[in-house]
Formats: sequence, structure tokens, C-alpha cells
Amino acid sequence: MASSSQVTYEKGGSHRAPNLILQDHWFQVPLDYAKPDSHSLRIFAREVVSAKASSEKLPYLIYLQGGPGFESPRPTDEGGWLKKACEKHRVLLLDQRGTGLSSSISAAALSAIGSPSKQAEFLTHFRQDNIVRDCESIRIALKVTQWTVLGQSFGGFCTLTYLSLAPESIKTALITGGLAPVSYGCTADAVYMALYGQVILQNQKYYARFPEDAALVRSIVLHLADSPSLSVPLPSGGVLTPRGLQLLGLSGLGSAGGFERLHYLLERAWDACLPGGPDESGKSRKLSYTFLRGFENWLSFDTNPLYAVLHEAIYCQGEASRWAAQRIREQKHLATKFDAVQAAREDRPVYFTGEMIFPWMFDELAGLRELKEVADILAEKADWGELYRTDVLRENNVPVAACCYYEDMYVDFGLSQGTAAGVKGLRLWVTSEFQHSGIREDGPRVLEKLLALASEQHPLN
Repeated sequence: MASSSQVTYEKGGSHRAPNLILQDHWFQVPLDYAKPDSHSLRIFAREVVSAKASSEKLPYLIYLQGGPGFESPRPTDEGGWLKKACEKHRVLLLDQRGTGLSSSISAAALSAIGSPSKQAEFLTHFRQDNIVRDCESIRIALKVTQWTVLGQSFGGFCTLTYLSLAPESIKTALITGGLAPVSYGCTADAVYMALYGQVILQNQKYYARFPEDAALVRSIVLHLADSPSLSVPLPSGGVLTPRGLQLLGLSGLGSAGGFERLHYLLERAWDACLPGGPDESGKSRKLSYTFLRGFENWLSFDTNPLYAVLHEAIYCQGEASRWAAQRIREQKHLATKFDAVQAAREDRPVYFTGEMIFPWMFDELAGLRELKEVADILAEKADWGELYRTDVLRENNVPVAACCYYEDMYVDFGLSQGTAAGVKGLRLWVTSEFQHSGIREDGPRVLEKLLALASEQHPLN
């Protein structure tokens, strides 16, 4: 783990938001902790305290954001889970390495490193294990003995790695929708075989909510399939294809308000101002700029490319992913279900996909094209290191509470149950009230429940 000699610390500026005091912190850490004298990264964290509290007397809670590849929230007020957390903690919002202000990764930044193979090697240092080592560097620099860790989604994956590598540094661990599949036998293949079933269920629920959208989506797919290049240009320079359209399920099917946002995007699909208007056959139809721009805004691969290039790698221990989501999708029982054009021509509902990254995205989406070769190299990498110590988790002594969502489309409920059983003392709250974003939907109640479970205010039944 980290040592104080590997890290430099600088206290940054401070400012206020309504009822909050915000303090910036900067840390210089090694890219590779095994080679501390090599390349370094600049890591940013923002400390948040209630303006009503005496912060010097409060213990730290570090928040680990979901992703991978997304920065921590930028608070504008004391609302949501942050208000509850600030009642008894100084909250540290960490921009994980490669995100936000922490040596943010972009296609341009990667190109400066050199060849695709060098870029891929560089990116191998941005998984859970090194995020945890950064946390330890920060903890030591701030002279914190122990702190509470709150991990949302991928942040929960990081929390389990933290419990594996440095449990002595954690006072309490709280996980929301992020009980990662931890065993060596739980590969990326196993993850996607489980998740596709939940994606199908969410599609069925979506079309039950908005049955009129089934015909609308089919018309869009057939318009794309019958276009001269089997696609239409996107504003950024990429192309929209039938399979690309299915990517709207990534955030449209699995979080609060996602169904409604997807429906409102789809209802703007056609340009209504064409001379004569769109005819029944669709021959004079044109997809609107509003819709095409909305499609691109829906996806954030250009601003947060780590999500795409490392997504399958977060499941890998000792073997390659080899584009697992695509390979599983091509299995006979799924291939027909997720063939958009075939479904549209057969008058079946077109299923959107979920939290899956596919190799063809690096051809069709302009923000990912420069990373295609890098992504292929990472997909074939087999010598990934260990992320979780199952022996340590079985003997865990840290109070741990986790919220597990029964119909979670991103983290499979069944696999999460297996993980929960392998962490000694873990208190589990299972609910169907939320899909994946309970911390955003009702953060104060979710956090209060987990804190109560971890402190054993709720005794075992």
C-alpha cells in the first residue's frame, strides 16, 4: 500500500455553497505504486462540511463514485444524501484517478503517451486496486486513522477491494448497489449472462409503460436499416445505426426517471417541419437534429472514455474479457432477441441494451474512434491482477452494510447475494423500491438505514 514518501499533499482553496463549506485538497501520487519514481498523477478531493457543524470534531467519510470513469458529485447545496452524511461526518468527495480534476483521461491525453500498446499499459493502472491505494495515500496525508467509506455502484466494487487490501483503515463500510462479483470464477462472461435477463425484463416493463413506443422504435430502426449506408450521420461525426440506437437503454432502463426521459427523447425522433410532413411509409421522414443531438448527449463516452475502455476490465481477475458482452449477446438464445432489424421487420418490440460495451461502438461513435486499438488490446489482456481477497473478506471484522436492489439492471441481484454471503458480518438490506439509484432518489433514508445496520441499531433477526 501507499507510504507517506510516495505522496505530496497541498491544501487548495475553499468556498461556500448554501449551508456548506467546501475545501479543496490536492495530492501527487504514483501512477504505479510498484514503481513510485515513475509517472505521477495529480489527485483531487473536495471536503464538504455543514456550515452549521464544528468540522474539526467530525470523523471523515470518503465517498466513492460509480462508474468506472466518472468524477465525484459537485455539490450545489446541502440536499440529498450529503445533508444526512454531513450531520456527523466531514465528507470527502474523491475524483477517482483519471476522472474530473484527477489527471483526467481523454483521447487527446492518451495520444501523448505514445503507441496504443503504451496507452493500454497506462490504463491498466486505473482499476479498483489503485483507486484504493490512492485512498490510502490521501488518508495518510490527511493524518486520518480510520474513516467511513461509502461506495455507490462501482464505488461499492472499490469498497470491497478496500476491505480486501486495507481493512484496518476502515471504520465502517457502506455500499449502495455495488456488491461486486468477487470470486475468481465470477468472470465478465458470468456477469453478462446474468445481466441480459434483467435487461430483457426492463425492456418489457418499458413497453408496458409506453406501448406506443414499440411502433415508434421499429420505425426508427427500419429508417436506419433502409438508409443507403445503413445509418445516418450524427452531429459529432459518428453514425447512428440500429444497434447504436439500442444503446439508449444504458441509462434509459435502469435508473429513476429513465423510462420517462427515454420516452421524451423518442417522441422528438422525427423532424416535423419537412415539406408535407412524414408520410405513413416513412420514405420522406428524417430524424430530427434534436433527437440526434439528444442521442449523443445521452451517452458520455467522449467526455468520460474510461467508462468504455475499462468497463469489462473491472470484472477481470486472471483472464481476459475478450469483449464478453458482445460474445454473450451473440449466443443463440439472445442473438434473435437483440437483433434490432430482425425484430422490427417481424413486428416485434426492439429491445434496448443495458450497461454493456461493444467493440463496434469504437467504430460508430466519434468520441471513441481514437481508442479502438487501445480497447482491443485491453480486451485481450489476460494477466489482470487480483482485485479481491476472498480469504480476507471471509474473516472481515469491519462493520459493513449494503443496499441491494432486487431488480438492478447494472449489478445482478443473484451475484450480489453470493458476494454478501462471502463477507463476514455484512448486513444486507434488499429492496425493490429502487432500481440502482436509491442514493440519488432517497439518499437520506438510504444512508440512515445503512448507518443503522452497520452500527447494529437494527439487531439481527
